[in-house]
Parts: sequence; C-alpha cells; structure tokens
Amino acid sequence: MPTVSEHTGSMAGQPVFWRSAPAPDGAPSAPVLYVHGVPTSSDDWLPFLERTGGLAPDLPGFGRSGKRGDGRYTLEGYPDWLEAFLDARGIDRVRLVVHDWGAVALVLAQRRPERVERLVVLDAVPLLAGYRWHRLARVWRLPILGEAAMGAVWRPTASLLLREASPAPGPMPGWFIDQVMAHFDIGTQRAILRLYRSAPPRALAAAGAGLGGLDCPALVAWGERDPYIPARVAQAYADALGGDAQVLRLPEAGHWPWIDKPELVDTVAGFLAAS
Repeated sequence: MPTVSEHTGSMAGQPVFWRSAPAPDGAPSAPVLYVHGVPTSSDDWLPFLERTGGLAPDLPGFGRSGKRGDGRYTLEGYPDWLEAFLDARGIDRVRLVVHDWGAVALVLAQRRPERVERLVVLDAVPLLAGYRWHRLARVWRLPILGEAAMGAVWRPTASLLLREASPAPGPMPGWFIDQVMAHFDIGTQRAILRLYRSAPPRALAAAGAGLGGLDCPALVAWGERDPYIPARVAQAYADALGGDAQVLRLPEAGHWPWIDKPELVDTVAGFLAAS
C-alpha cells in the first residue's frame, strides 16, 4: 500500500497544500489527479491514494490551502489554478478523478483533452443543460441569506445538514464531520458562496459544451440516493462525453458513494489501472 505524503508550497503568493503517493508497480505512467468538491478537501481521497497513488490538492479556499479574500473561487478561476498546479509539478498527463465541485477539472480537461488519459466522474456537479440547483445551493446563491446560512453552520448543524447525504440511518460518520469542520472557517465559507454564485444553470451548461471532445476512457459512478444531484445525471454525463463511457449506479449510496460502498475504491482503482 503506497504511503501518502503531505506537501506545502506556494503559487501566486498563496499557500498550497497537497497529498501524494507513489503509484503501485506496473501502474500507467500518468499519475492520478484527484479533485475534491464542497465542503471538503484532499481528506476525501486518502483511501484512493493509498490504493492507486497519485496526487490530490486542497483547492484554494479549502482545507489547508490559501483562502485569500481576493481569490478566484469561481467556475472560471479553478481550472486556471489546476493547470498552473500541474505545470508547477511538471505533470503533462493525468488520469483524472473528480467529485462534486471537482467538476471544475472537467473545464480544464475540455480545454486540454490531450492531458487526460482516463476519467472518473463521481457524483459531480452537472456541467450540463437542464440542471437546477438543490435547495441548499439556492440559499447559498442568494446575497445576505447565503452569508447568514453559512454563519449558522457549526458542528451540530453541519451534522444535521449532511444527514441526508447518505442513505444509512443516522448522521454521516463522526470522522467525516470532523474532517469537514476542521477547515470550515470564514475563508472556506467565502469560497463556497463565491463558487456557487459564479455558476447559474446557464453557466454550468456552457462550461460543459466541449465534453464531447473528451474521447478518453471514462467511468461515471453515482450514488442512486444522492439528494443533491439525481442519479439520472450519470447517464447524461456519459452521453455528453465523447468516448464510450461506462456508467455505474450504486444502490443505497449517497453523495459520497465510497463512504457507503467502500468497494467503490477498488472499482475505481481497477478502471484507472487498465490500459
């Protein structure tokens, strides 16, 4: 099992945190890039990194990376940051795994399809026409009300809000809530609000207009009990992608499907390792 290492650096004068692990013997040469969503960090990807190796940054505004007030925490800004992050590491090609708002990496993939060797999409924000934001996102997109809602989040309310994210009885696991709240400061709250407000439905659809140009092998895996992004989006993503995308719908799994179905880690690892 690869050992996961932690790294810190700087980009454009802002701190950057990422994790990495060596690839197993015999793995393809392109490393796996894992891109997390909201409201989490590279913490999400520890079981995957231990299985496949690769690297997983904390996006600006999240986790241990910088949270400067003038950051470009937007649908347009994050793809630029990811490209700069890869360039700074000297990485030309990746096998890409995205979850939730990690979909920003799909914008970069459309811009530079030659850099993506394989693709895994897990319960990702739909860069597709016809999606309407879930109710909490609609609150966050509203000035003043969104700030008030963010300010009301602390550990008990976070546990309550995230309760629906898994079909399992009771709240999400305590360790998961701890990971979220460890970095859920005013900087992360600001980044979340700015990101959602940068993405009305028409902007999401426009951001995915080039998905058909991605003809690499792709796996789209989805928790059928995801309360935020319905499972039908899995097939819509597969239809939009240019290659022959596989679809895996996971009964009794929610928005973080590998928490409900840990065997998904091995499934993703097997797909990424194929040639």
